[in-house]
Formats: sequence, C-alpha cells, structure tokens
Amino acid sequence: MSVILDFSMYPLDKGESLSPYVARSIKIIQESGLPYEFRSMGTSIEGEWEQVMAVVKRCFETMRQDCNRVVLSLKADYRQGPTGRMQRKVESVKEKL
Repeated sequence: MSVILDFSMYPLDKGESLSPYVARSIKIIQESGLPYEFRSMGTSIEGEWEQVMAVVKRCFETMRQDCNRVVLSLKADYRQGPTGRMQRKVESVKEKL
C-alpha cells in the first residue's frame, strides 16, 4: 500500500520562531530514508502506510516531550501501483504548463 502523506506539525506554546522544532522533525524524516519534500508550510513523505505513519509518530513523540500543545495536520493520497508518484505528479503538471 503506497501512500503520499502530506503533514505539518508545530508547537503552539513556543513563540513565533518554530524552526528549531520543525528541524527536529525534518531530521527524523531524513533518518527514515523515505523520499520526502520539505516546503515552507509542510512536508510530504512517500512510502508504505505503516512506514510513513511511524515517522509521523516519531515526530509527534519527539515534539511532545517539551511542548505542551502541538498542532498536527495530515493529508494522505493512497494509490496502488509503483512508488515515485510524489515526483511524477509534479512533473506531470509541469509538462502541461
């Protein structure tokens, strides 16, 4: 079961600059070895359902260790078939521009 999971996670109780907390999550994502794209408002990860959800869980468990309030937003696109869809979806739109 291949899924592209788009998510954002951040604390509400740490002021305006949240980059140190976001950076911890990106490090966890990098260490997972899964394909990902980091953007200013969220991150997409591609892999098997259990894999991507395990990464999100690690990010959440790490953030909640020193954050009293955490916002998490998830959006998932499941499709049977080959992996690499994250890049192909973007390329398909660019071809049509």
